[in-house]
Amino acid sequence: MTTSPRSNDWRSRASTLTPTTDAFVDGALMQANATFTKKSVIGTDLQISECDQSNVDTAVASARTAFEDGRWRDLAPRERKERLLAFADAIDEQREYLALLETMDVGKPIAQSLSVDAPSAAQTLRWYAEAIDKTYDEIAPTAPDSLALITREPLGVIGAVVPWNYPMIISMWKIAPALAAGNCVLLKPAEQSPLTGIALAHIAYESGIPAGVFNAVPGRGAVTGQALGLHPGVDKIAFTGSPETGARFLSYSAQSNIKQVSLELGGKSPHIILESAKDIDAIAEVIAWGIFYNAGQTCHAGSRVIVHPDRRDELLAALSRFLDDFPTGDPLDENISMGPLIDSDQKDRVDRYLQIAQEDGGQVAVQGRPWPAAPPTFVAPTVLIDVPTSSRADREEIFGPVLTIHTARSEDDAIVLANDTEYGLAAAVWSRDISQAHRVARRVRAGTVWVNTYDASDVATPFGGFGRSGFGRDRSLHALDNYTALKTTWVDLTH
Repeated sequence: MTTSPRSNDWRSRASTLTPTTDAFVDGALMQANATFTKKSVIGTDLQISECDQSNVDTAVASARTAFEDGRWRDLAPRERKERLLAFADAIDEQREYLALLETMDVGKPIAQSLSVDAPSAAQTLRWYAEAIDKTYDEIAPTAPDSLALITREPLGVIGAVVPWNYPMIISMWKIAPALAAGNCVLLKPAEQSPLTGIALAHIAYESGIPAGVFNAVPGRGAVTGQALGLHPGVDKIAFTGSPETGARFLSYSAQSNIKQVSLELGGKSPHIILESAKDIDAIAEVIAWGIFYNAGQTCHAGSRVIVHPDRRDELLAALSRFLDDFPTGDPLDENISMGPLIDSDQKDRVDRYLQIAQEDGGQVAVQGRPWPAAPPTFVAPTVLIDVPTSSRADREEIFGPVLTIHTARSEDDAIVLANDTEYGLAAAVWSRDISQAHRVARRVRAGTVWVNTYDASDVATPFGGFGRSGFGRDRSLHALDNYTALKTTWVDLTH
């Protein structure tokens, strides 16, 4: 594996970095039958291996052999734990290298890749590693002449298909519980962000994960993703991404072997600011981070605000003050909090929604400033008012640094607005009346509801949603349900 020299000059390090771009299968790099071109954040073209059907066949066969011969599944729980802990240690040791790859891939500010994404991947892996020898099976309460054992069995070969916005974090949400449960994993990173996924597979092997247990198969969704989704040798697809692509994986499952599919598909998450809420400046800061972090390219970004009309102007003024000091700029600058969008396609998408919002009567109330010589993929943080709730800009996931603000005078009206969406991933309630906060949180249809905060998280809590946000849960011990099946073994004790 190629690592970068140690230096605080991240742009210089990026210019000398030669990342690995081939697939990683059966403990070795594998050149695919084709390549595609991906541009890094510094403008260099990278030729990425694209795994076609025959390459995916090879990778699935490697994983199937590794699963069936028990080289991972049949290890003692403590041994699997120790090897995953060694993998986590290796991620920490390679933190700067992985962070630089992440920023080069997606334009995420290097300070965030260093302090959040790489450490989170290691932390998640450690958490599931430690759970391995602390998760018990069951004995059913049967008659005395029988013994019924209920055990968790690994599913087999898992296809983990992940998005480009948080490649390391979301990959590990799937890799860690899948490996902890004894499965073998094929990671298909997004075509826009393949570098850290390939690197993680290499690091895993070097740290003691057996060959074939964790393979990385880069490629575009229509080629590699489809091949995985239709493959009869894959037992489960764990997917995070758009609803449209999630629907395709359900279709692939129906067309092939009825493989299990779990989907996390994004959101249109609301903040409800009730009249009793205090300290609008503090609330505005949390709201701003919740939508402008990662340039708004976050599935649970708090993209809608519902505020009491008497507090709207106060909130807009606070958001304006926040953006006056919000540092946007070169993502390879450690002092920057928001960089550009990932690519021109995403820029075009966000621009279209901004145009739709204004055509439907919306107005730009607050907007951040671009930095000098900002690249064409940059979109300034934008706050919209007067966007009709019927507008596509208010109903569909924009996936950019765009916030819409609505008003509701009563608690009931605020809840109606919050739930007026096909999504149900996350929400926040702001109130100093704890009874009111509990009451409203219970009525909001979302997988996570924060009270007087936003985006507080821990691997110990499940993450997922309702409705168009998909089904299944990442994180927590409940995620193990995604990668195991329950087996009953009934023993007749009368013989």
